[in-house]
Amino acid sequence: MQNTNVRELTKMSVCVALNCVAAYISFPLPFTPGMVTALTFTLSLTAYLLSPRRTFIVIAVYILLGAAGLPVLGGGQSLSRLVGPTGGFYLAWLVAYPLLSAAKGAVPNVKRYVLMNVAIAVPITYAGGLASMMLMLDVTLWQALTMAVLPFIAGDVLKAAAASIVGVKLQKFLQTT
Repeated sequence: MQNTNVRELTKMSVCVALNCVAAYISFPLPFTPGMVTALTFTLSLTAYLLSPRRTFIVIAVYILLGAAGLPVLGGGQSLSRLVGPTGGFYLAWLVAYPLLSAAKGAVPNVKRYVLMNVAIAVPITYAGGLASMMLMLDVTLWQALTMAVLPFIAGDVLKAAAASIVGVKLQKFLQTT
């Protein structure tokens, strides 16, 4: 990261912090080990504001903080989230959001951001969650779908839309300052 300046490092640091805080904006669902969190909102913002490489680094740092025992993962938990049935979501983010960042395009655009988020980041995240739930809980594909995907679709689409609106506004603001 030889070309990383103070401004970019600051953006990266703020994104790590936002992800840590977003984990606390969560609530459990009684029929799944997964939680509804604001993380997909802040991960999307990270992808919209940073390059794919920097997005990956931010997510890796966030995950490493949780792996080190800091209570920054979903619901303020740490390592148990990574090695349990929800661990696949976290690992999938390392692929999903850098790809979203790569697909966002050069010009900030709400419709493109939403479309790319729903077409790329959401399905990859769900694939990771499905895989970990099937492996860790020894459940069928249908059971994993009802725990890892179906209850979250509407909320993830709404968070993608909200993050796209905020992301475009932040991009335009950051370009003028």
